[in-house]
Amino acid sequence: MNLQKDKYIIVEIIPTHSNSEKGFIAQISALKLNGIILEDRFDYRVESNLIENEDIKRIISYDKNQFTYVNNIYFILEKFKKWSKNYPLLIIEETYTLDYLKEIKNKKELIYPYLNMEYSYDVFDKIKRKYKLKPSNHLVDLLYEAIIYEGNNK
Repeated sequence: MNLQKDKYIIVEIIPTHSNSEKGFIAQISALKLNGIILEDRFDYRVESNLIENEDIKRIISYDKNQFTYVNNIYFILEKFKKWSKNYPLLIIEETYTLDYLKEIKNKKELIYPYLNMEYSYDVFDKIKRKYKLKPSNHLVDLLYEAIIYEGNNK
């Protein structure tokens, strides 16, 4: 895939459990791109009263006014499925992300090879250093900036 020309989506999910059989998606943030042109954003969360895990509640407590909230734990994935159409999905993490998105038939692959990096627990620190990016709560935005940088420096 050519990230400077093709259509694709960068997606980050935050689940309530690492196993989709035991949890649900608490938040999805995604950017729909046409090359490096942002076409649309998807920022959805479930209402915090549906989440029992206090750590997850804290993790998703940022930028509350920038998200659409739903009161049904199944609605986020259904809405995302319709929104993503057949765009390829560039994901941030393989194990739980693939588990939670298994119903979505879009092509899925890790984003890091496109940035000449490998996934690691500190990959976002490395991305911020490599591209001289300011910290952001929105990981998809950091990745979008890195893709723009890569395109401008080829």
